[in-house]
Amino acid sequence: MICIITGDIIGSRKINENWLLCLKSALKVSAEKRDMWEIFRGDSFQIEVKIEEAIRTAIYLKACVMVNKAADVRMGIGLGDIKNKRKKLSESTGNAFIYSGAAFDGLKRSKTNLAIKTAYPSFDEEFNVLIKLSLIAMNSWGVVAAEMVKLALENEKLLQSELAAISGRTQSSVSEALKRAHYTDIVEMDKLYRKKLSQIDFTV
Repeated sequence: MICIITGDIIGSRKINENWLLCLKSALKVSAEKRDMWEIFRGDSFQIEVKIEEAIRTAIYLKACVMVNKAADVRMGIGLGDIKNKRKKLSESTGNAFIYSGAAFDGLKRSKTNLAIKTAYPSFDEEFNVLIKLSLIAMNSWGVVAAEMVKLALENEKLLQSELAAISGRTQSSVSEALKRAHYTDIVEMDKLYRKKLSQIDFTV
């Protein structure tokens, strides 16, 4: 079982292209190998990650893109198998790719920018509600909030005082930015996702 995330940059032609360097860096950090991510058609991408890392990776990619003012990203998450792994990730096949594409294609219809699809409709229905609620916070991230979320995810074991030292900000400003981003609540969603995932028997 693998996770495939398919995404694109919202309104990429209307914003500063700094998002491209940020996206490339984020994909490199998130993928285990170079052939596990790909950018195509200029502003679209796919990445393969472990299924337990799906939500965290999506949050991280969103934060990395949103450090660029006015930039945002749409992503469809698919969990499933992989049948034919080719040199280009976008040319590989399997249910993970089908589900990811279906989740991505349904984003405009559902007027959201993040969704998940698996072979388990009840899981999808329940978790997509949580995702929509989390997007109320994530879609409103400003540049500073996105920067602090990105930094916190990259340094999960560090204290806020240590994050402040790295970022050159005061501890109070780091704390306020993470609070504004609802970082603790979003991390809780990731923990719940991992717990729910552990209860699914993917061998059935």
